[in-house]
Amino acid sequence: MHRDSTIHHALEHLFRHESGRLVSILTRVFGPHNLGLAEDVVQDTLLEAMNSWKIRGIPRDAPAWLFTVARNKALDLIRKEKRHRDIVSVQSHLLESEYTLAPAVDELMKSRSIQDDQLSMMFTCCHPSLSAESQVALVLKTLCGFSVAEIAKAFISTPDTIEKRLYRAKEKFRQEKIAFEIPGENELDARLENVLLAIYLLFNEGYNSTDHEDLIRKDLLEESLRLGELLLQNAVTRKPPVYALLALFCFNSARSKARIDNQGNILLLKDQDRNLWDRSLISSGEQWLDKSAEGELFSAYHFEAAISREHLVAKSYDQTNWELILYYYDLLLRARPSPVVALNRAVVIGEMKGPAAGLEAIEKIPGIDGLQNYYLFHAIIGEFYAKLGNREQANEYFAKAKELTSSEKEKQLLVSKMQKE
Repeated sequence: MHRDSTIHHALEHLFRHESGRLVSILTRVFGPHNLGLAEDVVQDTLLEAMNSWKIRGIPRDAPAWLFTVARNKALDLIRKEKRHRDIVSVQSHLLESEYTLAPAVDELMKSRSIQDDQLSMMFTCCHPSLSAESQVALVLKTLCGFSVAEIAKAFISTPDTIEKRLYRAKEKFRQEKIAFEIPGENELDARLENVLLAIYLLFNEGYNSTDHEDLIRKDLLEESLRLGELLLQNAVTRKPPVYALLALFCFNSARSKARIDNQGNILLLKDQDRNLWDRSLISSGEQWLDKSAEGELFSAYHFEAAISREHLVAKSYDQTNWELILYYYDLLLRARPSPVVALNRAVVIGEMKGPAAGLEAIEKIPGIDGLQNYYLFHAIIGEFYAKLGNREQANEYFAKAKELTSSEKEKQLLVSKMQKE
């Protein structure tokens, strides 16, 4: 059982880190219109790894093993189904002959760097013919290894809605034969916005995991940082919002060790030991934030990073500069108007003016109905009622929040709040 568990965790780790690379490479082989085929090959490869490794153990170079198996499966598909007729490639004629098939596939899979393939995959997923929601969902699914349930949570949506969204996006790829490429300067900024949003949501899942036994997923935090730094390695995608996003990641990650106590319980910001905050990450965040200010382009990530930094520079929770944070939230709300941002702004108002003012700010949120399935919406209202001394109403909201989260750590925190006198 222990051996199976070790293999399962190793495969889960590899899935997060390697599936995006493999899907990107295979999408170049098959063409974006065959994205579903590329995903099927990767899924079959991971399944074979699970079955093989249970018997033979995990190979020394597991990523290379996965690459070889995926390559062989791609060859088999082309041979058996004559898929070369559906593949858009400058070497597609070479796929028609058994003599040139294997060398041609090898060339397609190795002719460019994996980094270039992943960048192309990001921007292909964010093609303007797809809805913004579909673009981000595709990046999360294909490059980040997100499950449909995790994507649904990120969008405050349902798995069924996400499944339909992904299906429609793949249909678009099939119908329009979308190219596998990094776009030119004219299209780049528009697509980059949704690329960054996908990486941002990946980080958020790592920072506050949905269905995992650990609240903080270090592997996802590292992967989001890696993808962000990948954008900086290419001069075309090295833009101020990328620096700002990395600054935000560093600032938020700096508090990771202080967010959970020795018993594994969540510690909210006001209860954290600030001596445990990672000063090297804070310093890195400061450097990224400075770089993000070079130029005239300011994004929502600039303001989010500024908010996160303001929490870090406060010597204590009571000394937090809530007025400045509210100013940044006002800017953020203009840059990215959303009910979630407005909800976080209401929390700041509650800190400044009291829980009644916080509740009043929540009532004024445009599109508030869209937050009814968001557990933090109910948890925050519950907290305000608890501060007002209305325990009965507070517990009703805490109970509702508990129903809406699948995280055991969050459930435990909400139960502890309900048990307070």
